[in-house]
Amino acid sequence: MPSYQAPLRDMRFLLNEVVGLDRLRALPGCEELGPDLIDPVLEEAARFCAEVLLPLNRSGDEAGCVLENGVVRTPRGFPEAYRAFREGGWTALGADSAYGGQGLPKSVGMLVEEMICSANLSFGMYPGLSHGAYMALDRHGTAEQKSTYLPKLVSGEWSGTMCLTEPQCGTDLGLIRTRAVPRPDGSHRITGSKIFISAGEHDLTENIIHLVLAKLPDAPPGTRGISLFVVPKYLPMADGGLGARNGVTCTGLEHKMGIKASATCALAFEEAVGWLVGRPHKGLSAMFTMMNEARLGVGVQGLGIAEVSTQNALSYAKDRRQGRALGGAAEPGQPADAIIHHPDVRRMLLTMRAWTEGCRALSALTALEHDVSLRHPDAETRAEADDFVQLMTPIIKALFTDAGFEVASLGMQVWGGHGYIRDNGMEQFVRDARIAQVYEGTNGIQALDLVGRKLGAHGGRYLRRFFHPVLAFIEAQQDDPAMEAFILPLSKAFGRLQQATAEVARRGLGDPFEAGAAATDYLRLFGLTALAYAWARMAAVALPRQADDQTGFYRAKLATARFFMQRMLPQTSALTAMVMAGGEALRDFAMVEP
Repeated sequence: MPSYQAPLRDMRFLLNEVVGLDRLRALPGCEELGPDLIDPVLEEAARFCAEVLLPLNRSGDEAGCVLENGVVRTPRGFPEAYRAFREGGWTALGADSAYGGQGLPKSVGMLVEEMICSANLSFGMYPGLSHGAYMALDRHGTAEQKSTYLPKLVSGEWSGTMCLTEPQCGTDLGLIRTRAVPRPDGSHRITGSKIFISAGEHDLTENIIHLVLAKLPDAPPGTRGISLFVVPKYLPMADGGLGARNGVTCTGLEHKMGIKASATCALAFEEAVGWLVGRPHKGLSAMFTMMNEARLGVGVQGLGIAEVSTQNALSYAKDRRQGRALGGAAEPGQPADAIIHHPDVRRMLLTMRAWTEGCRALSALTALEHDVSLRHPDAETRAEADDFVQLMTPIIKALFTDAGFEVASLGMQVWGGHGYIRDNGMEQFVRDARIAQVYEGTNGIQALDLVGRKLGAHGGRYLRRFFHPVLAFIEAQQDDPAMEAFILPLSKAFGRLQQATAEVARRGLGDPFEAGAAATDYLRLFGLTALAYAWARMAAVALPRQADDQTGFYRAKLATARFFMQRMLPQTSALTAMVMAGGEALRDFAMVEP
C-alpha cells in the first residue's frame, strides 16, 4: 500500500517565508494567526490523513459504492471516518464563526485540502462539495436559508451537492430541461433529471442539500433563463429536525475509471420541494460562486495526487536496484545500484517535484489573494485581489490537473511493471487523477474561459493584476547576480507571454475561432510562466538561507528551481510558436475525409 506523509516543511516554508504571515495577520479575523495556531492544525490534519484516510483509499477503490433500493452505501470504514472527520471540526475549518465555523483563512484551508486529496481523493469529494454549497448559500441565500442550512453544513451533519449536468447537456447549461413551478407558499416544485452528481446520495450524513439549476415557466431562453434552487433530501423542520422525504431519488450510480468510493449519481427530481436562491433567472451567476470555488478545489486535487505520487516514486527509486550507474558503480557493495542513480529516473523525479512544489507555491499565492478579496477592509484592494483570483482560477484548474495526471503517470513509470499492477497502488493514482481534467468544466473549457472571458475583461484589468507584480519582481531582482539563473528565464518566458497575449487578443477580436484555436496552448504558456514566477519567488527566499542550511531543504529547493528553469520552462518557446501559428490547420480539419 502506498505511504503518505504531509509535506509540512514545504507548507510552512510557503506560509511563513514566501507568502508571509504578516500579510495574513493584517486581515480582519486573522490577527492572531501564527505558527503556534497554524502548526497544530496542520500537524493534526497530517496525522488524520495518514492514519485514518489513507488506509481507506485502496479498500474504497476496490469496493466502491453500492446502490440498494435508492440508498447508496459507501465503502466500509467511510461512515466512521466521516464521523471522526466531522467531530474533529474539519468541516468547519474555513466557515464563518456565526454558523459554528472556525474562520480560518483559505491560505490554511487549502493546505488541509491538499492533504485530504493526497490521502484519499474519493473521501475528499464529500466535504468538498458541502463547502461549495456553503459558499453559494452564504453569498446568495436569504437570511432564513442561511439560518436553516449553514449551521448544519458547517457542522457536517448535513452535506451538499451541485446539480447542473443533465443527459442532454453539460457545458451548455442553457439546454437544461429541469423545471421549477412556483407555489403559493413561496416554494417551487422541481422536476427533471440530473447526472454525474458527485455525493448525490450516500450514507455519511443525515440530510443532503442539493443546489439545483432549473428554469421557471417564464424563463427567457438559454443561460439567461437559469435559476438556482435549494432542494433538501429531507425537508427541514422549524426546530432543526428532519421532516418528510423530498421527491429526490438516486436512480443510478456511475461505474467509473477512478474515485470509485465517491458516489457519482443520477438523480430524479419528481415534484421535489425547493426554494429559490438569489434572484429569478440569475442562477448561473450564483452557481458560479460554487463552481469557481470547486475549480480551485479540483486544481488542489491534481496537486494532492501529484504529491503522493512523487513521494512513493522517490521512495521506490531509492530502494529498487537495477543495473549500474552510467559513470560506474554508485554502490559497489551492492549487486546493483538503486535506480535513482540513472539520469532518466532523476529526470522523472525532478519533473514530478518541480510540478508539485511549483503548483503548491502558486496555490499559496492565490489563496492569499483569495483571503484578501474576502477580508480586506478596503473595497479597491478586495477588488484587485479578486481580479487575480478570477484570472488564476481557470489556470489553476487546468494546469494543476494536467500536472497531477502527468506526475501520476511518471510515478507509475518510475515503478515500471510494478507500477502497472494493482498491488502497489500507483495505477490508482493515475485513474483517480484523470477525472480532475474533466469535471467542473473540462480543461479545454478552462482555456476558453481564460481567452474568451478573462483576457479582455474590464479592458484587460485581470491581466494587469498578474503582469504588473511579475514585472515589478523582475525589475527588483534583475541586478542581483545570484538571481540571474532564475530571473533571466522568467523574463524571457514573461516576454513570450506578453507577445502571445497581444496576438491572441488581436486575432480573437476579429475571429473567435482564432482565440479558441490558441486557447489550450496559451493557458499552458500562461501557467508555466506563473510557475516560473512562483519558483523565482521561492529562489529569492532560499538563496540567502542556503549557507546556514542544516537539513538541505533550501539547497534542494534551489536545485529544483534550476531544473524547472532549465528543463521545463523552455516549453514556453514552443508554446508561443504554436499560439502564433494561428488556427488555419484546425479550420482545415472539417474538409479532411477520414
